[in-house]
Amino acid sequence: MASQWVAFQTILFREIRRFMRIWPQTLLPPVITISLYFLIFGSVIGSRIGTMGGFDYMTFVVPGLVMMAVINSSFTNVAFSFFSTKFQKSIEELLVSPVASWVILAGYVMGGTVRGLITGAIVMALSLFFVEFKIHNVLIMMMAVFMTALLFALAGFINGVFAKKFDDVSIIPTFVLTPLTYLGGVFYSVDILPTLWRELSFLNPILYQVNAFRYGIIGEASGINVTMAFLVMAFAIVALAAYSIHLLKTGKGLRT
Repeated sequence: MASQWVAFQTILFREIRRFMRIWPQTLLPPVITISLYFLIFGSVIGSRIGTMGGFDYMTFVVPGLVMMAVINSSFTNVAFSFFSTKFQKSIEELLVSPVASWVILAGYVMGGTVRGLITGAIVMALSLFFVEFKIHNVLIMMMAVFMTALLFALAGFINGVFAKKFDDVSIIPTFVLTPLTYLGGVFYSVDILPTLWRELSFLNPILYQVNAFRYGIIGEASGINVTMAFLVMAFAIVALAAYSIHLLKTGKGLRT
């Protein structure tokens, strides 16, 4: 067991050093992007909209922007990192080593989770220059952001496994994550949608994550049951983790 712990630490610290060494490429871009959202939605659009869900529009939007940064950072970190390892054939050394599959998965996924949390913390700190708010529930806020980062790090791992070339790594963020995020209540409350679109929105898993975090920050969940949101996230994490371990054990998709 001690050897497995050493292996986990090695993979995790390597992942952290990797994205910290090139922080202008890994941490700075999302911060700049979210800053532009703050300026546009805070200074230009927000002042015209007024309130959303009973809160100043900028206050309402901040939790969604934080979660958007967390989702993108945790996903892309693992997807690109694991695919690079597979592309360079160094993954084969890990697979033939006595390191357990769950240790390999945990090392990569926790690396992506750490990057997501760091990015989210930076964006959260940046938001204090635009809005003032008191944290409604620290525990719910921390659980929501951690589980979201973990969930999308696992999704990024699966993407990295099945990617055949570097272009494949960007397909899911572009054509799946971005639409789901924008339609996941980041910029609006689902309560204002017509009944049909509101019901369809509940099929979007990101809606639960964004609003669970929003509830932890400002106490507003836009009609989402927070307990249900955590159950949805927990189920998705277990399912993706089990599937990821299955992929590692069978070696499916691990050869380019």
